Amino acid sequence: MIEARFIQIHWLASYPGALLNRDDAGMAKSLPFGGVSRTRISSQCLKRRWREAKDAMNIGLIENVHTGQRSREHIERQVIQGLGEETGKAPEVADAVGLAFIEALYGEKAKDKKSRQALLLGWPEIRFMRREARNIVAASADREDAKALCSEYFGKDGIRRVFRAIRAQCAAASGFEAALYGRMITSDPEANIEGALHVAHAFTVHESEKDLDFITVVDDLKSAEDNSNAAGLFEAEITSGLYYGYAVVDVPTLVSNLTGTPPAEWLSNEAGRQLPAEVTARLIHLIATVSPGAKKGSTAPYSYAEAMVIEAGSRQPRTFSNAFRQPVPLRRGLGCEALLALTKHISGLDQVYGRHETRTGFSLNTESPFLDQIGASPLPLAQLSSWVKSTIVSGYA
Repeated sequence: MIEARFIQIHWLASYPGALLNRDDAGMAKSLPFGGVSRTRISSQCLKRRWREAKDAMNIGLIENVHTGQRSREHIERQVIQGLGEETGKAPEVADAVGLAFIEALYGEKAKDKKSRQALLLGWPEIRFMRREARNIVAASADREDAKALCSEYFGKDGIRRVFRAIRAQCAAASGFEAALYGRMITSDPEANIEGALHVAHAFTVHESEKDLDFITVVDDLKSAEDNSNAAGLFEAEITSGLYYGYAVVDVPTLVSNLTGTPPAEWLSNEAGRQLPAEVTARLIHLIATVSPGAKKGSTAPYSYAEAMVIEAGSRQPRTFSNAFRQPVPLRRGLGCEALLALTKHISGLDQVYGRHETRTGFSLNTESPFLDQIGASPLPLAQLSSWVKSTIVSGYA
């Protein structure tokens, strides 16, 4: 059996006539690769869509799993708001406590919201801070007293005191988002979290296909004398493409982030792997079925993965993206050509480096022997997710 330290996820998904991810100019994001320009979906875009998916497999719906939010206004909106009314204290008392928490969390220059880091905090952390802030507000006689109590509370440790206390109470207080995607808090390096999910930018396996869509806006109330044809004329870039995507789950890191178990001891407690296994199984479903997409109202950019390969193993992961360094020709049978390129690349890797991963997956193209040729057991999505879950629970594939 092979130790399942890494779960590698490879997929192909096709999107016609869409604008999946825009740059600062409103155009489709691109990537130069293999001497041609490809259309790209950023990893940030993909991760955000998976995190916020309104789906039955939403990771935040797992029982007893904590969630989080990213913001520059946690203190004003979630920690301090309403504490003056709750405690019967003057507004300036709550304001003084809020300012102390803001400076501790975001730094001394954080009075200006625009200068702050957008921090990812879990709801257990937010609720803990609110309880602590409420206690200080309730114990303060006036503004100066509140400032003194805050100075005493934070002391030389600053915000570290808060995060240490939270970690002692809850292993995954930062929420599943931080456990998967990681976070950085400059005011407390100890609160930094190494992300367990590594996501590459998805890109088209062929040269970019794009066009400009001219959009007209008609004034429904224009008068008969108005000879103008439209009330507005705009243009937007739309693209079509078959995308290759790649992600890796570092299982020991995910187990550690969610349970508090040291990564080196991730195999020591089977019960401690149940939640990481469920999180990863749901992630597989989300990757296969949740689409990124801008301009949803005018392009309906919804699609499912047409092929997916899951690998479980212990050696350093490696992408299959170089299978498409030579762009797949834009002609009939693009899907088959992409699977053929993948087959050749994976077979070459196996021949040179040996095969040290257990593979499974699915493909909508039943005419291609792709899965057989790369030694992957064929499974539909539901069983594929279940296989990943049981693999992580057992620790071996």
